Amino acid sequence: MSALLDIDKALFQFVNADMTNGLFDAVIPWLREPEFWAPVYLFIIGFCLFNFGKKGYFIIVFLALTAGTADFISNTVFKKNVERLRPCRALNADEVVIRVHCGSGYSFTSNHAANHFSISWFLIFMLPLGYRKLKITLGIWAFTVAFAQVYVGVHYPLDVISGGLLGVCIAYLWSEMFHRFWKG
Repeated sequence: MSALLDIDKALFQFVNADMTNGLFDAVIPWLREPEFWAPVYLFIIGFCLFNFGKKGYFIIVFLALTAGTADFISNTVFKKNVERLRPCRALNADEVVIRVHCGSGYSFTSNHAANHFSISWFLIFMLPLGYRKLKITLGIWAFTVAFAQVYVGVHYPLDVISGGLLGVCIAYLWSEMFHRFWKG
């Protein structure tokens, strides 16, 4: 376990400090803000309603259940039991570049990663095969949000990887429930 945490810290420092550049510093903090992604959320709602009609309403409901479950489990089950300090709180000032407010909660697992992976992967599981480009875009979107958490200094890579895996698992379970619910 100690070796894994050492690798995690080294990867964190690579992304957080070694990848530092002006473009990332200007753009990446925005990538973790819900307001920045509001147009994407609206697009998803409109896309579901426009392309799937009545079924689209149910997809949106199940999508909300998926994200809510991911957020709840990440925060209540993992963060409150593991109690891993955020790197911006656990590391010395010379070991972390803090680019946003550190946050008062714990680090493991990342709610941002869990939520965005659950949303994107629920849609990936739900969309027919013909939506390959959209599925790839959704995967990139989730990865970008997760990467941003590490870059700004509020999560370790293991936090976002675990949050992402949690999100994918929850998305799979809810998509399976949706398919059983929706027979039409």
